[in-house]
Amino acid sequence: MKNYLLIFLASIALASCSVSKHTRGSLYSKMYEEKPNTILVMPPINNTNHAEAKEYFYSSLAKPLCEKGYYVISPFLAMDLLKQESAYDSEMFINGSQKTFQNFFGADAILYTTITKWEKKSLLSKITVGIEYTLKSAHTGEVLFDRSGELSVDYSSGNNGLLGLAIDAITTATSDKIVAARRCNKFVLFDMPEGKYSPLYEKDADLKASDKTFKGSVKK
Repeated sequence: MKNYLLIFLASIALASCSVSKHTRGSLYSKMYEEKPNTILVMPPINNTNHAEAKEYFYSSLAKPLCEKGYYVISPFLAMDLLKQESAYDSEMFINGSQKTFQNFFGADAILYTTITKWEKKSLLSKITVGIEYTLKSAHTGEVLFDRSGELSVDYSSGNNGLLGLAIDAITTATSDKIVAARRCNKFVLFDMPEGKYSPLYEKDADLKASDKTFKGSVKK
């Protein structure tokens, strides 16, 4: 079963980055050295004028990390504790020591995200997001995983004509932002090495990995 999973992941990686010369092991060697288990997700740093983008990204980061085999500290619990400690603004900590989070939360690594662009084109049913992901060791402060770039998310339902556009506008009025955040997180975190609770733990270092800087598009 594990071999089938490896072959499946390898085929996806090759299809998405056929010219890549990188592997997960070569790009993210420190992940294999430190072997983080518990991850704390910090509230995103939002450098756009779309205030809601921060909430949508924050609420959708835990699932893909859990699927990668990591234990993720409850974002809602973490949010409450961070607010109580007046530590809600990630800008205060991203460039500093991470040991406070190791002591307070028992985290091995801290995930920071920065939203640099949020551009919605309703007629094209598309949202383009600029995003940076940085996973830092809570023990050493070193960067374990990082990717950044732009991703366009097509959230159209396939309807045609003006009626179709109207239907899309209604059905995606509240969900398109969530869809965009989820797709970005899944796309970017795909190349992260597998965690302790994944059947591919310590068996995926030779899998092909996309460049750290990306620009692409996905369907919802």
